[in-house]
Amino acid sequence: MFSFTTVIGTITGTSIGTNGAIILPEFNKFAVQFGAFGIRWYALAYLVGLLGGWLLLRREAKDPQSPLTIETVDTLLNYVLFGIIIGGRLGYIIFYNSAYYLAHPAAILRIWEGGMAFHGALLGIAIAVLIMARRHQLRFFSLTDRVCFVVPIGLFFGRLSNFINGELYGRVTTVPWAMIFPNSDGQPRHPSQLYEAGLEGLLLGIIMLILWRRGWLRQDGRLTCVSVGTALLQISIKSSNQSMGPSRISTETLATERWECGVASWLRSFLACSDNSSEHGHVEL
Repeated sequence: MFSFTTVIGTITGTSIGTNGAIILPEFNKFAVQFGAFGIRWYALAYLVGLLGGWLLLRREAKDPQSPLTIETVDTLLNYVLFGIIIGGRLGYIIFYNSAYYLAHPAAILRIWEGGMAFHGALLGIAIAVLIMARRHQLRFFSLTDRVCFVVPIGLFFGRLSNFINGELYGRVTTVPWAMIFPNSDGQPRHPSQLYEAGLEGLLLGIIMLILWRRGWLRQDGRLTCVSVGTALLQISIKSSNQSMGPSRISTETLATERWECGVASWLRSFLACSDNSSEHGHVEL
């Protein structure tokens, strides 16, 4: 008899539990390891996302109508990199493990041990881009549009790394593709990381590429406003996502409230951006 879980187990090398759920093995936390040190999966996701976005934006900068030069794209990469490292690290410390780092402040600098937060990295990028816009006399929305254009690359690989790490899995379920994650309570759960990789990564990335080809990057603010779709997708996925631990629950609540407020504010911005773009071709900040 055909079995969805049997096919998946055969392809991936995973085993099937007595309840029919796919049992995931515990993967090595390092994608590349050198003794006690190495590159973790989440760090690799950041690297691939940054490299992919950088290459794509350098190609876009060759367009005569692009407001950015190749040299400006290189500068943007540096700002975004610092925003990710500083914001992601501080976000993890504040939202996920503040008690530990208050007791061990020296551990804050040991980033090779892991510990980055998406929410903090997002805020760090926004601040870094704002600083760059002001220092280099560039239009803020022209920069944020380009960051939003390529961010699905990082989101896709980031969610895959969450899956490999066995973290941020979904609620208990009986669907045929339910999975039992290592170091969990042993119950079959939604692989919500894969849902998010498909929606926030692949789907949003395809949408961004289509809008890019239709010339949306030439009108400042439009792709930034489209990124509200990521917020809507995240809110919908929260119904299948199961946070583990008080700090994660508080972070999920923060994310949901932030996205709900963001939806309203970005929709208002979108209307303003559309009006200004049609009249002036860009939006100044």
